[in-house]
Amino acid sequence: MNNTETTRFATGTTYFTRSIGDHNCIFRFEIERRTASSVWINVDGKTTRRKISVYNGVEIFQPFGSYSFAPTISADRPVAV
Repeated sequence: MNNTETTRFATGTTYFTRSIGDHNCIFRFEIERRTASSVWINVDGKTTRRKISVYNGVEIFQPFGSYSFAPTISADRPVAV
């Protein structure tokens, strides 16, 4: 089966990832709004726009920018309610 559907971020949903350097450090971000190519999230009390990329059929973004050990939020990791 060839599935070409992309897993996408949903507005109002919170997503998470763990820090590469500390497994106990968990980053969580709620998608405040989105367009086809960007998401808006709250970083340190400020609403910030981040570019969406697609990796292996899943949307991703880097909330703090691109650098070594930067966390990457992926649309296939929503916070369980």
